[in-house]
Amino acid sequence: MTERDEWNRSVIEEFRANGGHVAQFERVPILLLHHVGARTGIERVNPLAYQPVGDAFAIFASKGGAPTNPDWYYNLRAHPQVRIEVGTEVLPVVARVLEGDERARIWEAQKAAVPGFQEYEEKAAGREIPVVLLERA
Repeated sequence: MTERDEWNRSVIEEFRANGGHVAQFERVPILLLHHVGARTGIERVNPLAYQPVGDAFAIFASKGGAPTNPDWYYNLRAHPQVRIEVGTEVLPVVARVLEGDERARIWEAQKAAVPGFQEYEEKAAGREIPVVLLERA
């Protein structure tokens, strides 16, 4: 198991043990994204920061400012019908990649609320970080 996999596993365990709360993300709401590998068909779970947008949830394919998008982003493009865990609820959702003004508005709000996302944008060096809206199915 890679260091990243181990970190994800520990965050997922803490999330589930504490009704969706994770100490290191005290000021950032997180959810667990259940998605299916685009090539493998294997179900995966990733803890992700989110922003509530009405009845939906915006997530951000920042990958810590890496030059490439995270794998889960491609999985959502291939299989947009997924599930999320928010708090103690499991919800079916449909993923939609945002563009234009809708993306910009939500992205700017996320950078203002969580300054680390501004750093991710700077590190991404020109890669536009995708914003994905998860709408209840």
